[in-house]
Amino acid sequence: MASASAGAKRFELATGNALELSGLTRAFGALKAIDDVSFDVAAGERHAVLGSNGAGKTTLFNVITGDFPATSGTVRFFGEDVTTLPPYERIRRGLRRTYQISLLFKELSVRDNLFLSARGVANGRFSLMRAKASEPSRIATEEVLERVRLSHIANELVGNLAHGQQRQLEIGMALAGAPRLILFDEPAAGLSPAERRELVALLQSFPKHMGFVIIEHDLDIALRVSERVTIMHNGKLLKQGTPEQIENDPQVQAIYMGEKH
Repeated sequence: MASASAGAKRFELATGNALELSGLTRAFGALKAIDDVSFDVAAGERHAVLGSNGAGKTTLFNVITGDFPATSGTVRFFGEDVTTLPPYERIRRGLRRTYQISLLFKELSVRDNLFLSARGVANGRFSLMRAKASEPSRIATEEVLERVRLSHIANELVGNLAHGQQRQLEIGMALAGAPRLILFDEPAAGLSPAERRELVALLQSFPKHMGFVIIEHDLDIALRVSERVTIMHNGKLLKQGTPEQIENDPQVQAIYMGEKH
């Protein structure tokens, strides 16, 4: 009976909306960086947030994760109001993100970076005992190494990696500890065409239940990996739709893709 109950609980957590934003506003003095933004992200959905520089996209992520407190409005994560929770509590509930600027331990190996990410959200994370090979965080580390295609350089110091490999590692660190939703902030920034193709393949390889929200200036990448798109402009929500609807929308073409797109 206990296992059936646990299975029902897992099913419950995997349905409905992963993220619900309602009237979300963040002001810096008289400037509203995001202004009354409301939209939902379903569990398992791949959602892109697009807009020009200054549209409020990264500020939106910062409010969702708790790096910036909301001036008004609410953030619900799998049905729970997390608007006033600190970032670490949101992380414990399964929310992850990457940043535009790499936040890696460059003097440590690829494997150690991933292990610290997995251990940081695990039970017993404050233990001073050396983790055994059978410890769940060690096992999770090896699984993520395979998923992000970095097993062959697992022992390489992060500071020696190419930029694209560091981006792959950041995605791997976000995957550590069974996330329920990941926010990717411009993961293709600075990547070569070959690395961008690798990024698309990586994002498309995620299991179906693992949803994400991606901010990306490369529209080709954003539209290829997403199922639904939100367009922001001057801190407000401008448009929402499927990738096809957004790509063919005259207003979006005029503002973001150029009149000749």
